[in-house]
Amino acid sequence: MRVGLVIYGSLDITSGGNIYDRHLVNILRGHDPNVEHVDLISLPRTSYPSCLTHNVSIQLLRRLQHADLDVLLQDELVYPSLFWLNRRLRHRVTFPFVGIVHHLQSSEVQPKWRKSCYRPLEHFYLKGLDAFIVNSQHTKHAIQTIAGEASPCIVAQPGGDRLIPNLTLDRIRVRSRAAGSLRLLFVGNVIPRKGLATLIAALEKLAGRAWHLDVVGNEDIDLEHTRQIRLQVKRAGLEQQISFHGHLGDSSLSEYFSRSHVLTIPSTYEGFGIVYLEGMGFGLPAVACQVGAVSEIIEHGANGFLIPPGDVSKLTHYVEQLIQDRSLLENLSVHANRTYRHHPTWKESLEQIPNFLTKVINSHRKIEKNEPSQPIQY
Repeated sequence: MRVGLVIYGSLDITSGGNIYDRHLVNILRGHDPNVEHVDLISLPRTSYPSCLTHNVSIQLLRRLQHADLDVLLQDELVYPSLFWLNRRLRHRVTFPFVGIVHHLQSSEVQPKWRKSCYRPLEHFYLKGLDAFIVNSQHTKHAIQTIAGEASPCIVAQPGGDRLIPNLTLDRIRVRSRAAGSLRLLFVGNVIPRKGLATLIAALEKLAGRAWHLDVVGNEDIDLEHTRQIRLQVKRAGLEQQISFHGHLGDSSLSEYFSRSHVLTIPSTYEGFGIVYLEGMGFGLPAVACQVGAVSEIIEHGANGFLIPPGDVSKLTHYVEQLIQDRSLLENLSVHANRTYRHHPTWKESLEQIPNFLTKVINSHRKIEKNEPSQPIQY
């Protein structure tokens, strides 16, 4: 099986989608003898209008047309570049197009005018694909609502074992009961969707109480938003209680997971939320928003808390509870770690995908030859 994968930029970029794609490529290249090669096709991620021009690129069309492939995977985030080019390519190649969908851009909270621009193009793109690899049941439902329930679709949830936690349950219990401030951790790019402004607003109501927030994530993606966040912290007088660390490598990130008590990322939308699961490996209960597929990981009151998007009061309430009640923190932490240990690893989850791709390829070849084809059951 010869596989192509279209992405924006590099697989080395730290984001949930890139982490997923990177693990999938490793599985395809190193763990399945039927995969001959994986060809990465990287497109430049520039402005949205510039990405749209890729659809009329003769160079890109020819590159894909002459690719020696059995199947072409596409990270769904590249839809601005391929929504029309796929239709042009369809009659020039014999291989199927399979989308890897982490979450839909049109599902994010954003201005109506922007969503009205994104949604038609994204839906047009999705309807032009032959099959889907998705990260959650929530994403599967969203896809099949658009592309139809007959569309072949496999759910392969992300693993949480990228960082390999080294904490025992005993150490997690001791950390929960230890005296001192409640250590909160935010991990994510400093962009509006991740909800850092909501978290700071909630913590402002607890100014002077026994807590400290560490913010880990890239601050250069949206410089204006980062400026607003820094100004918000200053106006709230929280500079001594909130520390910014920028983007960190896996080793340093693991240290912050190990020393923290709670993961607080009130994102307004997540197709899955790998970071919540990674935090649970270190015994960190998560306080997050009840959106997307987050409830497939977080069980309210058992391994964390779920709040409505933007609900500052409830976020303040749950943080205050954890400051006051270390027994509650301990119970949540233990259950969080158990959630992680019972969740499939990256290898266990993604190793089913090569077999799925083989079925998609065989089914597509029969359709190309006008032969009867059985629906792919997954």
